[in-house]
Amino acid sequence: MKEKIGYMNTQFTVQDQKFMRRAIALANLAEQAGEVPVGAVLVKDGKIIAEGWNASIGQHDATAHAEIQTLRQAGQRLQNYRLLDTTLYVTLEPCPMCAGALLHSRVKRIVFGAPDLKAGAAGTVLNLFESQASYHYATVDKGLLEEECREQLQSFFRRRRAEIQAEKQRNKQQSDGL
Repeated sequence: MKEKIGYMNTQFTVQDQKFMRRAIALANLAEQAGEVPVGAVLVKDGKIIAEGWNASIGQHDATAHAEIQTLRQAGQRLQNYRLLDTTLYVTLEPCPMCAGALLHSRVKRIVFGAPDLKAGAAGTVLNLFESQASYHYATVDKGLLEEECREQLQSFFRRRRAEIQAEKQRNKQQSDGL
């Protein structure tokens, strides 16, 4: 019988902070590429074995979330989809798709920064990690560098909305001038 580890809040270590800071740096790369700024780092035995950031827009692939990119890279590197005894650090709470992939990959621990109020599947909207349907369980630790992660996302979406509004204004002015 599998032991259910579940959802926890812990004190974070200096090493946890180091890896989340790397995930934040990767989220910055995503933002520079015009993507939603989410970054992820997969760690085993204190070493980064894979990392990724959102690439859905550029790759025209709805599944190209930071977590999925990272899991793909790790699977290729290790030649195994089972990523036993690993920890994933991600700046935003995993969505249902990513939570399912993390469970299927057997990631042992997930640490996220900001909660996803619309699609969070690690306890905010739903919790796939504690679902009776799950065949694998993982520890989920939330809120590491939460304010920094949240501000990164909020600032991105504020800028994005302002750009969309400015574009609408330009289009309106052009059509009014015809």
